[in-house]
Amino acid sequence: MFLSSRLALIVGVGVVPLVALATAGVPVWAALAGWLLLCAVLLVLDVILAASAKSLTVSRRVPARARLSEPVETSVAVHNHGVRTLNARVRDAWQPTAGASSQRLALRVPPGERGRVSVPLLPRRRGELVSEFVVIRSRGPLGLGGRQARHDVRGAVRVLPAFASRKHLPSRLARLRELDGNTSIQVRGQGTEFDSLREYVRGDDVRSIDWRATARAGTTMLRTWRPERDRHVVILIDTGRTAAARVGDGTRLDASLEASLLLAALASRAGDHVHLLMYDRTVRGRVTGVDGVGLLPALTDAMAPVHARLVDTDWGGAFGAIRSLTTRPSLIVVLTAQDAAESARGFLGAFPNASRATTVLVGSVTDDAIGAVAQRRDSREDVYLAAAAERTMRDAENVADAVRRAGGEAIAADPENLPPRIADRYLELKAAGRL
Repeated sequence: MFLSSRLALIVGVGVVPLVALATAGVPVWAALAGWLLLCAVLLVLDVILAASAKSLTVSRRVPARARLSEPVETSVAVHNHGVRTLNARVRDAWQPTAGASSQRLALRVPPGERGRVSVPLLPRRRGELVSEFVVIRSRGPLGLGGRQARHDVRGAVRVLPAFASRKHLPSRLARLRELDGNTSIQVRGQGTEFDSLREYVRGDDVRSIDWRATARAGTTMLRTWRPERDRHVVILIDTGRTAAARVGDGTRLDASLEASLLLAALASRAGDHVHLLMYDRTVRGRVTGVDGVGLLPALTDAMAPVHARLVDTDWGGAFGAIRSLTTRPSLIVVLTAQDAAESARGFLGAFPNASRATTVLVGSVTDDAIGAVAQRRDSREDVYLAAAAERTMRDAENVADAVRRAGGEAIAADPENLPPRIADRYLELKAAGRL
């Protein structure tokens, strides 16, 4: 049973004149007791006449997946098995990060019929959003109170990364088509595969002449080559404590996810095999052996429940896990935040050996606010903060230099620019025949 604010209002309306009479010296205790008793009788009658909140069947309609910060529509259906019309308020108990409205939803269901209320969500957090129950409050005809029941009907929606960097994908795909159609087909060299035969044109490399095809065709035929389309791209995302730092409107991990999705979509369209590994002390997410249209759904599903953990990453185990994914020549993209020499020792000590066949690319998310702080000189406090910011940027550059000396490549950018910069470097490696 529950009481409504209308009951308190009615009791107050009846008590006010009685209190006024009492101040005038008129004995009103009996009238006050009678009024309260009448209100209690009306409340009990209202509760009895309310439709049962338990003789209901409650079901949900919830999509399995939704994207972060994008509206998603869910609904709750109520089947009234009672003999009275249900006038109810419905509360769907989603967790706060689901972005559900705090208002109770009105619902009227005649006997034997079914009603449905819409519950829009606006997710503010990746992962599994859950509502364990629905509360139904059935009001009586007077609106003084009613019956309340909780129905344990679980609803869950998996919130996937926003993939805001997909706005950069069309332009990169256009460059990939141009690269595949014009720039790289007519080349010969290490790391390329046979594409087709065409007639020899003056100026072509005579080493590419196919003499057997020439004998069959009666004219000089030339082999053309293209970059291999079955190369491997391994993406390692650091989910340790450095990934939990806030940068802009999100964390470093969120920016790493955006860069991974853009690179994976581009590499998949280029015909390469993409592997994903999310690691700190153990594997938090892994996708391998998935190609084509199923790649991005598999990646977003693996990324959705993973959040940064406040532990130091085991880089020896992380690079060892990469070796278990593939032994083929590949591009290894490590998305981490190595901006201090002391904390980067383990990372640099386990850094894999780069070669012509294997390229290691380290992507780091930077905070533009640090550069802005380094420019301020308005007060003594600003000077100290600027010195700290300069030291932070210098340490990050020292780590990047150490990565380059180890044979890798370092790219540092803010969350908005890191995904397209990594994608552009991937295209440059394709154009150079290194992928």
